[in-house]
Amino acid sequence: MEAKYNHIGKGYNTTRRADPYLLERLHYHLNPINEGLYLDIGCGTGNYTSQLHDEEIRFIGIDPSEKMLDKAKKTVPQIEWKLGKAENIPLENNSMEGVVGTLTLHHWDNLEKGFSELFRVMKPYTNVVFFTATPKQMKGYWLNHYFPKMLADSMQQMPSMEKITNAMNAAGFNDIFIEKYNIQPNLKDQFLYAGKQNPSLYLDENVRNGISSFSHLAHQDEVQKGLTQLEKDIASGEINTIMKTYENKDGDYLFLLSQKEG
Repeated sequence: MEAKYNHIGKGYNTTRRADPYLLERLHYHLNPINEGLYLDIGCGTGNYTSQLHDEEIRFIGIDPSEKMLDKAKKTVPQIEWKLGKAENIPLENNSMEGVVGTLTLHHWDNLEKGFSELFRVMKPYTNVVFFTATPKQMKGYWLNHYFPKMLADSMQQMPSMEKITNAMNAAGFNDIFIEKYNIQPNLKDQFLYAGKQNPSLYLDENVRNGISSFSHLAHQDEVQKGLTQLEKDIASGEINTIMKTYENKDGDYLFLLSQKEG
């Protein structure tokens, strides 16, 4: 994972900006207290960390990519940024008032160890909030039509809801809740399915470079072939028919919520 995000770190902040709505939901579900200390696990360049952090609600950002953390330190030096993985968190027991993570679970090497570590560093009766997607949801992305191998590889590395639930339960997170999220037209954070309603977004190389599926997983011949067809379909209007065939009620992403009860 370090190598992947060291590779896509260049220009990452250009397209991967914290989205106001996602920030609002993360803050709402975290339900932070004043003077609390919180963890953003897999923080990347700290786009969400820096927006959630203030004088009363302080955050620590942890990520395995030195290149990502270097960007975070230069942008917001007042936040404590630490090199580390979810499976080996460099923090004391019962030291965090809560945890957030955005699009990070699929990069963990071991879900069980990761959630056990989070449980260890969290204080009792504190919340954990993740923003993620499941393979089931990703099957409903119209990107499958143009980039089938890339999406298949992405789904393969994305843990299922069953795997996540089992790992969380094993760590001690007993009650798990889900809030579905559908891509909005004004989304500011240009992650994988950001172009759901704006297909031309994927024709921008800068956008693709900020998405790990395109920059790390994708076979370039498939990408070029898919982009050529996508551009033609946008011009002809055929894209609207294709998009309609992928409509579903599973949601595009989800917020995953739980609490360390004691």
